[in-house]
Amino acid sequence: MPDTTLDERRDKSPWTTTHPPEKVSKSDVIESGLMVLSELGANHICKVCIANSGSCCNGCRNLLDGVGCQLRNTSCTAWLCGFHKYLLYEVGQLEGWYMFWDQIPGQDYREDFTPDELMLEKTWQSQQQTLDHLGEALAADLQEMERSHIAIGIILTLREKLDKNIDLYMDGEQDHKKRLRQKRKIKVLSSDFQRFHFLLNKYHKEQAEG
Repeated sequence: MPDTTLDERRDKSPWTTTHPPEKVSKSDVIESGLMVLSELGANHICKVCIANSGSCCNGCRNLLDGVGCQLRNTSCTAWLCGFHKYLLYEVGQLEGWYMFWDQIPGQDYREDFTPDELMLEKTWQSQQQTLDHLGEALAADLQEMERSHIAIGIILTLREKLDKNIDLYMDGEQDHKKRLRQKRKIKVLSSDFQRFHFLLNKYHKEQAEG
């Protein structure tokens, strides 16, 4: 991903600032977050992780066996695993995701105290083009890694390493050298994502030409 300034990353983000702030419901906030992840094909990645015992919802009291989540909240919608962070990072939307959720009060571990209605300055606008194929390609790469690597739990280990290094990259906003180091580490960690990188390069080329 090319190195860009904060303002340039914001310009590329589908999260937009509204004047005056817009009144929305908590359920609309959650739906916005789910829409972002759906448009990026994040659900394909979840299926791979769950199939390899990597569900982030294990042990949650709101998870009904064989059915799924029974009480989606702002906290678990805002949370990203390492693969979802990586996906948003590569398409230039991770900064916008954090800025959106920073304005949502009441997030807690697997629950929320967010009011039923709230005022938002940043809202989501749907993608002009579908990016679902990117998440699907990344999921296919992860499945291939799981089949071809001898090490048990390779993709779950990779998920945590990506999570850690992307956090360090984001935390180094004012330290250019630190960001470059983390960027190189992320590139090495993601080197096996051949299908994903092929489609990502096409996406960046289309963005540049458009």
